Amino acid sequence: MRRRRPGHGDARRARRLSLLALALALGSSLVWGTADFAGGSLTKRLPAFAVTVVSQAAGLVALLVAVAIRGSIAWHSFALGLLAGCGGGVGLAAFYRALSLGTMSVVSPIAACGAVVPFAIALATGERPSVVALLGAAAALGGAVLASLEERHGASPERARAVGLAVVAAVALGLFVYFLGLGSRDGDALSTLTGARVASLGLLVTLAAALGATLRVPRSSLLAVAGVGLADVAANTLFVLAAGQGLLALVAVLGSLFPVVTVLLAHVLLGERLTRPQQVGVAVALAGVCAIAAG
Repeated sequence: MRRRRPGHGDARRARRLSLLALALALGSSLVWGTADFAGGSLTKRLPAFAVTVVSQAAGLVALLVAVAIRGSIAWHSFALGLLAGCGGGVGLAAFYRALSLGTMSVVSPIAACGAVVPFAIALATGERPSVVALLGAAAALGGAVLASLEERHGASPERARAVGLAVVAAVALGLFVYFLGLGSRDGDALSTLTGARVASLGLLVTLAAALGATLRVPRSSLLAVAGVGLADVAANTLFVLAAGQGLLALVAVLGSLFPVVTVLLAHVLLGERLTRPQQVGVAVALAGVCAIAAG
């Protein structure tokens, strides 16, 4: 049988994001945003390191159970997961500490800037989304971070520290997303997730010990903290599945729209005021998603 040569239609499809990848990536944002809202609420009354370490440990237990049931692990993907976990550990520690100092509707959008890291690396290594999708990615990112503009004018030292920590979280979480997507796309998703959680938890425990931070969580809050960790694992799983279905440059952007969810939850449940820039940001982000889907 004569093999059909790839034509322009194949190239066009290769540059688009499938509906499955779109749904999975947006699902990861939804779950990540909810987990971040819950984790941020807990850090208002519990030590940030305790919330981070205990939640990460709960997620690791779930992953180890899955590995044990399957009975095997892919070591190359596990190694890429370790690289992701180093960024994830630093990013989560900085992110939760920033949430304990500033408002969710400001810290979370700044952290979303981390999507620029995997987006830029993916483009530099050869991914070529369509022009419409690129414009949509830029709009989605811009919309997600728009709420951070006013914070830079604040005079509170704690809020200034929160912004600085959020920037650190953005870079570290950007590296986490890139290596997580790379490991799952070119290898085994479960092994990548497990490696990432091992590295992040190990790094967080080391940082907590070096800083003398307490890891105690009241028994009454254990289930809530563990739930945050399980939700984080679920979001990571949705993201790695999306990375296996579409361009990492676009999946990374869609997976980083969690601030929109966090901002809306903070507005509805905590009564945090949505400023005009935040309202515009939500609309722009949604328009960007539509452009990515159409591109």
